Amino acid sequence: MSVLNVNWKPEFGTIFTWFAMDKSENIAVMVNNCFGDLPKALLSINDVESLLDQLTHYMWEESEQFDFYPDNKRGSTILDLYSGLRFHHLPIRKDVEQLIKGRSSYDRSPRECNLPSRKGFFVYHGIEGDNPGQDYPVGYDGETKMGDYFRYLMPTVYASIEDFPKELRYGITVSNTADFTTDRIFFNDKINEYFPKMYGE
Repeated sequence: MSVLNVNWKPEFGTIFTWFAMDKSENIAVMVNNCFGDLPKALLSINDVESLLDQLTHYMWEESEQFDFYPDNKRGSTILDLYSGLRFHHLPIRKDVEQLIKGRSSYDRSPRECNLPSRKGFFVYHGIEGDNPGQDYPVGYDGETKMGDYFRYLMPTVYASIEDFPKELRYGITVSNTADFTTDRIFFNDKINEYFPKMYGE
């Protein structure tokens, strides 16, 4: 039974991945890390959890239904902000950059670090942690809170809606104001303002 519906609230224990398109039709993978909210427009879709599973399987090239994948973008992955909690063992940014570089080759099978270089996706993560303030986006000077989404990885060659099967595109949220090339933070309490509708509406 699906747990996602319009009354769903983020909580510890379950991570959801959803997809968004900005005003320039660039595509981002949004990982809520338990505490990031999901747009109401998305939650209003019937059996949305199954739809997100289909989109995620397609992203990882593990779909049983859609086995035609777009050409490899053959780009690069650029590190932007990163989790102070997840990378606490790496004291300086250069160490994190080297780690990402070593894992992001577009020639490797799909994994998070090469979603930008291979697929052309931006990757945003929700701020996580056991307590507020435990995690924070390294490199961002403003205030943030648990559940806010920060821009983690960026592509050099961009994906578009054409990289998804027509049958799955209605599961991608759309913004008329967001710009993934410049927007580093999406505040959790404004997620419905950023992404008010679905593709095709």
